[in-house]
Amino acid sequence: MTVIIIIVLLALIFDFINGFHDTANAIATSVSTKALTPRVAIMYAAVLNFVGAILFEGVAKNVGGSIADPFHIENGMQIVIAALISAIVWNLVTWYFGIPSSSSHTLIGSLGGAVFAGAGMDAINWTGFNKIIIILILSPIIAFAVGFIVLHIIRWIILLLGNRSPSKVNRNFRLMQIVSAGAQAFSHGANDAQKAMGIIVFALVAGDFQQELHVPFWVKAAAATAMGLGTAFGGMKIIKTVSKKIIKIEPMNGFASDLTSTVVLQTATHFGMPLSTTHVITSAIIGTGSAVRYRSINWGTVGRMIMTWVITIPISMVLAYVIYKLVNLF
Repeated sequence: MTVIIIIVLLALIFDFINGFHDTANAIATSVSTKALTPRVAIMYAAVLNFVGAILFEGVAKNVGGSIADPFHIENGMQIVIAALISAIVWNLVTWYFGIPSSSSHTLIGSLGGAVFAGAGMDAINWTGFNKIIIILILSPIIAFAVGFIVLHIIRWIILLLGNRSPSKVNRNFRLMQIVSAGAQAFSHGANDAQKAMGIIVFALVAGDFQQELHVPFWVKAAAATAMGLGTAFGGMKIIKTVSKKIIKIEPMNGFASDLTSTVVLQTATHFGMPLSTTHVITSAIIGTGSAVRYRSINWGTVGRMIMTWVITIPISMVLAYVIYKLVNLF
């Protein structure tokens, strides 16, 4: 019981950090275009993250059962502790440097590394693990392409409606961003909060506290609350990187980016697939920005972000492996 309490606390700490780390991406476009003030945007996102997190559980079941079988694994509790510590450490490092890294990649990589350390390579469900990794890799490419197309469709619609003054167009899209930012925050909660739920369920099953991959209501409520509180805490470092250092975001491409990431995230959540909201949102911004003016994108910042994305899974796997060995000593 003591160990499961430690696991739940670590999972909630991870979700809290995820709230101010990843949710910053969800509201960066609306803050950048001044559709919402930072304070209002953060509180708005906190509420909708909580609602999104408490309504779904498909992703949680996938995370809890696809990477390894919690019903037949040795040292399952220690594995989860090592994975969560690893994910928390890497999230804090990337937050400190203002890098929009993926909490999803961090958690998936950490769980894989901890399983490898605690139960061996054969304990990893490579089919499920590889499926999740492929989806995580493809999602930013899809978000970029969809964002590029959506922006062109929006511009085409504006042309069909006739000549409109730029100030009026911007004013209308700022109003629309209030809705799109909320939808994006809801989608973030619906997908991202479930990953911590999945880890808790994995531990509950591995520790014989329950006999099925079901997410109890208390787990949903606790994870949703932790993410909501983390969002309320804010993440201005990440917001500045996403909203200012990639491209100057205008209301039109800000709305298009929000719409794109919402569609991609909701589709993945419907099929129970964990996505990186960081990758989806930033790729949508790059896609819509490329449609407006390719040369206006700060490709140096984009390159550094992509490098972080590439190294996150292997670093988190190695980190979790080392942490498991240290935890196991005690």
